[in-house]
Amino acid sequence: MAGAASAGLSARIGLRLRELRASRGLSLSELARRSGVGKATLSGLESGTRNPTLETLYALTTALGLPLSAVLQDSGRAAGPEVSGRAAGPEVSGRTAGPEVSGRVLDAVLLERFEDAAAVSETYRVRIRPGGVQRSAAHPPGTVEHLVVLSGTALVGAESSPVPVAAGGHHTWAADVPHRYEAVGAGVEAVLVIRHPHG
Repeated sequence: MAGAASAGLSARIGLRLRELRASRGLSLSELARRSGVGKATLSGLESGTRNPTLETLYALTTALGLPLSAVLQDSGRAAGPEVSGRAAGPEVSGRTAGPEVSGRVLDAVLLERFEDAAAVSETYRVRIRPGGVQRSAAHPPGTVEHLVVLSGTALVGAESSPVPVAAGGHHTWAADVPHRYEAVGAGVEAVLVIRHPHG
């Protein structure tokens, strides 16, 4: 999907957002204020009438103090150690990956989500389109990102000191500061691993 989610995916993500907001005891207005997402936009997302973009979902999950996979996994899944994100999406290595969510610059497919007592670890297949920069707000303290570039060259890492990474290379950075993703020249295909410690 390029920039838009299917109606079924929008409805599932909207339901999950509402559940997560309610579990945190936040009103629609308070989450809108904390995330910088308009109240009307948030209401439309929760009702499933608006298509979620990657940028909007990142803003909302960051404001909730949760990883992006929290809204992409199936609602009602049991807590505890798990691998999820296999509900709907393209085939990856003989199994179904999670949904693809697109933004202006970055597309992401959740491949794996593993949760244990210490952290949530997510693995995404990402595509970075040329001609723009994806800027991400700081994640909770201790969050670390690791990008392995499969093709192209990416400029990634902390906003203050991004690093160029060519095909076959990798870079790890603390993601509890503002950070960025940018394709240098042609588009970039990569694998992104994010580790979010609990608490």
